[in-house]
Amino acid sequence: MNKDWEDRTTAAWATFDDYPEERAADFRALIDALVAELPDGSPLGPFERACAWDSTGHSDQAVPLYQEALARGLDGYKGRRAKIQLSSSLRNIGRAEEGVKLLTPELDGPSDELDDAVRGCLALCLSSLGRDREGLSLVLGALAPHLPRYQRSMANYARALVEPEA
Repeated sequence: MNKDWEDRTTAAWATFDDYPEERAADFRALIDALVAELPDGSPLGPFERACAWDSTGHSDQAVPLYQEALARGLDGYKGRRAKIQLSSSLRNIGRAEEGVKLLTPELDGPSDELDDAVRGCLALCLSSLGRDREGLSLVLGALAPHLPRYQRSMANYARALVEPEA
């Protein structure tokens, strides 16, 4: 879509905190109005609608919309965001295994600023499946580069949580 639409969508999301829970439907209507401007078949429509449902506490409504956005070809940065958010929503509705399957390939994908979010969400999905050591390993590995000290030690501890003992 064009920059004007993107700017107006960004501005709408900047007002999200102005909508208390009892006005969540008003926020979703704001997003729906913007989505109505998109061409038919645009993957941005279901993505933005999914984000609005998800952000207002309705993971169950968001899941099929994220799936539709990805099926329509949403890719790049927003496609990665959709995968992260879909995985989180899947976990919220008791389908964490699907979230793990969706996010695991992202660990080997091109790196960007969403890497830590991938690891954090994947860790939550793993924990929901009783795989806490794997999840902890992911978050410690994500945390290690941000530490002012102990980076090597923390990275080694993260690996040790999931590697077989020698």
